[in-house]
Amino acid sequence: MVEDDPALRMLCRVNLELEDYRVLEAPRIQRAEELLRAEHVDVVLLDLHVGDRHGLELLPMLRELYPKTRVCLLSGTSEVDPPREEGVMFIRKPFELEVLSETVRM
Repeated sequence: MVEDDPALRMLCRVNLELEDYRVLEAPRIQRAEELLRAEHVDVVLLDLHVGDRHGLELLPMLRELYPKTRVCLLSGTSEVDPPREEGVMFIRKPFELEVLSETVRM
């Protein structure tokens, strides 16, 4: 999960771990890049605004390393035009934890 809000990261991690998912956390894009180079992932939860960077900066690297990995973009902004590519989903913040769980399970 790439999210700069520590409370939201913790909430998502705890709930996903309760469903037996292993969750890696990155508060910054740079840390996410490090984790992606070191660990295989099946799903990436990616905030669109991570500190002063845009989450979509991570997509080219992610697609190069793991072309089939699903990406779930998270944003509190209502005016978002998520990339239209296979395996990319969008969840608007705030969201119900059930929506997060269903999206990860897809």
